This record gives sequence, C-alpha cells and structure tokens, in this order.
Amino acid sequence: MEQFEPDRLSAAQLAAMRRSLTDGRGALTRRSLLRASGAGALTLGALASLTACGIPPAKREGGAAAASDDRSAQEKELNFSNWTEYMDTSDDEKSRPTLEEFTKRTGIKVKYTEDINDNVEFFGKIRPQLAAGQDTGRDLIVVTDWLAARIIRLGWAQKLDPSRLPHAYANLIPQFRTPDWDPGRSYSYPWTGIDTVIAYNSKATDGKKVDSVTQLLDDPSLKGRVGFLTEMRDSVGMTLLDQGKDPATFTTADFDGAVGRLQKGVEKKQIRRFTGNDYTSDLDKGDLAACLAWAGDIIQLQAGNPDIKYSIPAAGYISSSDNLLVPAHARHKGNAEKLIDYYYEPAVAAQLAAYISYVCPVEGVKDELAKIDPALADNPLIVPDKAMAAKAHSFRSLTSEEETAYEEKFAKLIGA
Repeated sequence: MEQFEPDRLSAAQLAAMRRSLTDGRGALTRRSLLRASGAGALTLGALASLTACGIPPAKREGGAAAASDDRSAQEKELNFSNWTEYMDTSDDEKSRPTLEEFTKRTGIKVKYTEDINDNVEFFGKIRPQLAAGQDTGRDLIVVTDWLAARIIRLGWAQKLDPSRLPHAYANLIPQFRTPDWDPGRSYSYPWTGIDTVIAYNSKATDGKKVDSVTQLLDDPSLKGRVGFLTEMRDSVGMTLLDQGKDPATFTTADFDGAVGRLQKGVEKKQIRRFTGNDYTSDLDKGDLAACLAWAGDIIQLQAGNPDIKYSIPAAGYISSSDNLLVPAHARHKGNAEKLIDYYYEPAVAAQLAAYISYVCPVEGVKDELAKIDPALADNPLIVPDKAMAAKAHSFRSLTSEEETAYEEKFAKLIGA
C-alpha cells in the first residue's frame, strides 16, 4: 500500500526510540525517576508498525486540523489522557484534588485516564483514528515535544482559541513560549518542563565542583568516571552549548563537531560510558563522579544522599517539555481549553507542582508553592529563577532526513 504519511520513521529513528524505551529516558517512571520519552518497552517490530501503510493525514505539513463539532456547551464532560503519576492525588490515593475542584467549579466531569505509557506506543493507539479523520475518544492528551511537533505537523491537532486561555496566555513563562515546532503556542501548552543539567557526587570528586561539559571531558581527576546520556538531543545538545553553538540553529557541521568532541572523550577513556536511567545508581554509589543528568532524578537522589549536587553550566542547558494538545475531531474542545487554562492559575499549578516535582511552566507559582512547601518553592529545578531560565535552550526540530543521519552518527559514537 502507498505510504501517505510524509515523515516515515527510518531504521535509525526506530533504533533510537527502542534505546530510549529500554535504557534511556523512556525507561523511567513518574515521581521515582524523571521521564521524557515514556516508560514502556516496545519491540522494534511494534515500533515499525507505526510507519506501516496508512490513510492520508487530515492535512499536509503546516496545516491545521478541521474544526471539530464541539459539543462542550451541551455535554459537560471531558476525556483526558495522561501519564501515570502525573496528577496530584490525595494522601489516601482515592481522589485527585485539583481535578475535583475543576469539576466543582465548572460542572465539567473529567474522565481522567492514565493510559499513556510511552509516546511511541500511545501514538500507535491514536494514529489510525487521526489518519482516518475520526474522533480518538480523547479531548486532551499530554505528549513530549517531539511527538507534539509530529502531530501538529500532520494536521492532527486543533488550534486553540486564545480568548478561552487568559491565564495560560498571561502566565506561561518565557522559557516555553516559542518552540520552533509551535511558535506562539497556537496548538499546545506545556504540562511540565524537563531539564538536562550536570550532576556530581561531591564525595567522589573530593569536594570539587563540576560545572561544565569541558570539565567532564578534560578534567584528569574525573577520567574514567564520567557519564553522558544515550539520548542524542541531550548529550549532543549540551556539547554544542559548551562549544558556543546554539542548539536551536546548529548546522550539520556543528553537529559533527560535537560528536567528534565526544568521540575524543571516548577514545581517551575520559567517558566511562553512555547511560540511560541507570546512571542514578552509579552516581549515588560514586562509580560515576559526574555526569549529565535529568533534573527530576537529582531531586529524588538528593532526598537520600546529601553528596549529590548539581550545576547549571555557564554555557546553558537543554530543556524540553511535555505538552497538552487537543486532538483533531475531539468532541469537547471548549471544555479542554477550560481545563488547560485552569492549570495555569498559579494556585492550581502549585498544587500540581508540589506533587509531581517537575519544572512548573506557570509564572507566579513560587508564592503559591511556598504556602505548601517553602523548600520546593526555592528549588530552581522546579521553579526556575531568572538566571536559570535565561540559560535554557531547546534542541531544534529536525527533518526526517536530519534525524536519520544524526541518529546513525550518534549510534556509532555510543556503540549502539
């Protein structure tokens, strides 16, 4: 059958996704470890099925989905799909306080389903309906930025009405306002942010601070005890920044230069290994003295080990996000927009942030969070201060051709 989808996944892309799902960010679980790509474990065959022959997309690249028959005025309901452990829950785990307050305030009943285990698997669930121009049965979903970009590009997300999003429009922090895959946030709003920084075990470094990729790659006292990540965008992105390149505008030559820099670290045995989420145990024990790390991991590790420290390189750090989208043909777009806007009220956002401990994308949350837990409010890994936010950088969107070529080069580097 003819392949209609314009950006079919290559073998290199599939291999990268499989790597993410088995030992990268995709292997992490909510609240215990940071997750950006998912927590499932799909086979290569299952991943490949996502690129099987299909039905023409609702719109070609750059187009918007046709407006749905919005029944929000007649039907006070909303179907919301999210990841596990990504919503505040009462101590007895019998209720979800912020969702219940939303229903009390608006009369909209929310069917909340934790049916997203990883991005790839979830896309496989909803793709047939979206491609056929059908309702997925979901009015609101949360997906990571690369998949959000893909859904928007295919014309499978509905454009949001800014008049219904006054809090979201006013309170979205600058760090997340203008991703290249959705400039001005016409189709999406962040649920949480995900930061990649440097972590180190101060006992293993004899008290020495580690605060740059250059130090990771060149400091002889760290030789053989340095870790980088198996996620290409994180390891290459952080190296690009260290070399004075912008991850939002880099060229292929810049990419090759960053890979070459990492290759030298491998050859001289400065880098112990490229890791997925298993770096956490090595860092905790001191087998890794320093490494690239996901911010949520650090919060978890510090709770049990005071020797775990982190630093924000002067050159900056890589930031990504999980995002709220309204799928094409959703029946309750207006209700979904009300929920999006609700979670951008600082008091509500604070309740959510206090529970999930991820980067909060809502301006003004700090004072509200301080009422719940002053320590969380003062943690820049949850509420970035201006200095930290100014150092955040996003890895630019890639064409299918670029992603294939770059993943192949990165796989060769890490021996995958």
